[in-house]
Amino acid sequence: MKLSARNQFPGKVVEVTEGAVNGIVKIEIAPGLVISSSITNAAIEELGLKVGAEAVAVIKASNVIVGVED
Repeated sequence: MKLSARNQFPGKVVEVTEGAVNGIVKIEIAPGLVISSSITNAAIEELGLKVGAEAVAVIKASNVIVGVED
């Protein structure tokens, strides 16, 4: 898989929770370090995302929001 995005983190799927339309996929990229992504249920099925599957989390910096407590 070749992408222009530089922020690519390989890991294993540790949890998949499907909702009505979208689901949450959690990928462990290092011991104890988990990235969560909200994607469509159709994409979850099409990509074969199941617990234990190898996956790559791709982060597009323009979509990352960081919050700080006051």
